[in-house]
Amino acid sequence: MQVVIVSGSVFGTADMVADEAAQACTKAGLDVVRIKPPTVDALVAAKPESLLVCASTTGMGELPDSFMPFYLELQNRFPLLTQVPFGVIALGDSAYGDTFCQGGELMRELLLELQAVELLPMLRLDASETVSPEVDALPWLAQWLAELPR
Repeated sequence: MQVVIVSGSVFGTADMVADEAAQACTKAGLDVVRIKPPTVDALVAAKPESLLVCASTTGMGELPDSFMPFYLELQNRFPLLTQVPFGVIALGDSAYGDTFCQGGELMRELLLELQAVELLPMLRLDASETVSPEVDALPWLAQWLAELPR
């Protein structure tokens, strides 16, 4: 099975989590397509069999500036991802209250609108509680990999 991995990061942490996830997926025997920077053309061309999104949250709950064009184009072009299994790893800081991991939630909601299927509830990584999110994501990722249809 193939997994497409995209990420949106402000300071590189979500990209680092995505890169670690790509290594874990490769070790699990999956074909990994790492799209960086993400574009809708590259996503559509990859014909994803599964999709993993790693997204940080910035500002008042927005996606990073580097990821926003991808999100908006995905929203505007609306390429259906019918029955494509997906997962979202969201990074944020709980000190920001209601906007905690809102960037990941935006992606999650859009993927559901595009008819993709969420395999596990979104992972929320809190910058106030972790210094190594790429390591903290591994147990969730292992569970997500186990849920992937083969």
